[in-house]
Amino acid sequence: MKRVFAFIAILGMLSFGASIIYAQDENIEEASEEVTDEVAEEAAETAETAEFTSFDSLSDEDEDADADAPIGIHKQLKIKYIEGGAMFMSLLMMCLVFGLAISIERIIYLNLSSGDTKRFITGVEEALGSGGIDAAKELCRNTRGPIASIYYQGLDRFDEGLEVVEKSITAYGSVQTGLLEKGLSWISLFISIAPMLGFMGTVLGMIMAFDNIQAMGDISPTAVAGGMKLALITTVGGLVVAVILQIFYNYILSKIDSLIIEMEDSSVSLMDILIKYNLKK
Repeated sequence: MKRVFAFIAILGMLSFGASIIYAQDENIEEASEEVTDEVAEEAAETAETAEFTSFDSLSDEDEDADADAPIGIHKQLKIKYIEGGAMFMSLLMMCLVFGLAISIERIIYLNLSSGDTKRFITGVEEALGSGGIDAAKELCRNTRGPIASIYYQGLDRFDEGLEVVEKSITAYGSVQTGLLEKGLSWISLFISIAPMLGFMGTVLGMIMAFDNIQAMGDISPTAVAGGMKLALITTVGGLVVAVILQIFYNYILSKIDSLIIEMEDSSVSLMDILIKYNLKK
């Protein structure tokens, strides 16, 4: 009987111990699952934080890159054009456009007027020797430029004598010189007007600055910045227009001077050719 009770007690102790151990195992598993869930949640939160942080840093870097990106020349000129005032900058732009148009037209005309003068003079001399005055006039009629026109006028008056030919060459040379210098007065006008418009904008900008000082009752950079900027931009614009047109103007003058020298030399050569032709005749 004692053995039976002892065996029952041993079984009860073993079953109680097993239940305790099983309960501990369940508690451990639950604790480990809770720890795992907490670690996963912390990892997810860390990843989200890192993602938002990286996105914010990238957006900040993009904004900094956009802010530091260089502005194109065309956009800068457009900004300065607007800041300089529409009225004065438009007037300066008109001076530049019209001045460049006349300059380009003169350059094209002068380049078409110039040619191989020596070859032309040789051709006129050969035409006189082979076909006479009519052949030489035909050559001059088919040749482009002021020298050919002067030669045609001189040959057309050959029957009236060499003195008349010389006077005709001199008179028509003056006409051709006037045609070469056509339009230069307008270019000179635009060169003079552009800086004046710039200085007028300077004066108006200073007046605007003093008006702002009077309205604010204080001399501060904010009060004078707008007027000073207007003054400086218009001044720079006027000087830039004048410099550009002055370069074209001087180039055109040099071309005209070279053509006038060629006309004078060619006129002397024509008189020599006609004297020789008259002696042979």
